[in-house]
Amino acid sequence: MTHKDEYFNRAKQEGYRSRSAYKLTQLDATATLLDEGATVVDLGAAPGGWLQVAQQAVGDTGTVVGVDRQRIDALDGVETVRGDITEDSTKDEVREMVGEADVVCSDMAPNMTGEYDLDHARSVHLVRQALEVALDLLGPGGDFVAKVFDGQDLADLQADIEPEFEYVREVRPDASREASSELFLVAKGRLTAPVAEGDTVTVDIVDTGHEGDGIAKIEGYTLFVSGAEEGATVDVQVEEVKPTYAFARSVE
Repeated sequence: MTHKDEYFNRAKQEGYRSRSAYKLTQLDATATLLDEGATVVDLGAAPGGWLQVAQQAVGDTGTVVGVDRQRIDALDGVETVRGDITEDSTKDEVREMVGEADVVCSDMAPNMTGEYDLDHARSVHLVRQALEVALDLLGPGGDFVAKVFDGQDLADLQADIEPEFEYVREVRPDASREASSELFLVAKGRLTAPVAEGDTVTVDIVDTGHEGDGIAKIEGYTLFVSGAEEGATVDVQVEEVKPTYAFARSVE
C-alpha cells in the first residue's frame, strides 16, 4: 500500500471527507492546537475534513466555523460561511459569528500551474491573506497554522509572522504526500501587548506579585518588574513578552 493510499483509504473507512484530515490531527498532536471548548476558524475549509477533526476536538462547548468560496455540505456542530475571505463582507460575517478566535487555520493551496516558483509564490500570498484574517480574529495567546510550499520566500514569510506570536515553527505532517513540497507554519501564542521586547517605558508600580516583583499596568496589560516596590514610578526595559503579561527590569 502506498503512502498516498494509506491516508486515502483511512479517510474513507473512518468517515473523513478528505485525507487532509490527518494533517490537522498530526499538527494538533505536534503543536497542541485544538482544546475542548475552543473557537476555531478554518479558512478554505471545503470539503470539510479539517472541520470534522476540529469539531471532534473542541466538542459541544466549542465553536467551529468553516469558510470557503465553495459550498460545504452541512456538518453537525459546525457553522459555515460561503464567501471570499479577502472580502470585507465575509470577514465581517465571520467576526460576528465568533467574536474572538482561539485558532485560525488554513489548508488553502493555489491552483497548480506546474511552475514551481510560481506555485510557491502563490502559496505564500495565500498564507499572507490568511494571516491578515488571523491577526484580526485571534485573541491573546491564540494560534495560527497555514500551509505553504517550500521555497525562496519562506524565510521572509516566517520573519513577518514571528513578531506577532511567541514563536513560529515549521511542521511537515506524515500525512502530506511524499513528493509534496508542502509544509505548515505553526505560530503559537498571539501577542497583542502594547509593548515589545526592548521597549523602555515609565510605569507606576501598583501592586506586588507572589514572587515579590512589582506589578505595573499598561492599557490593562500586566508588566512584572523585578525589584520594584509598590507605589514607585520607574523607568523599565521590557525583556520578555507573553500574550497576557511581560517581564521587565528597572533602568537608571
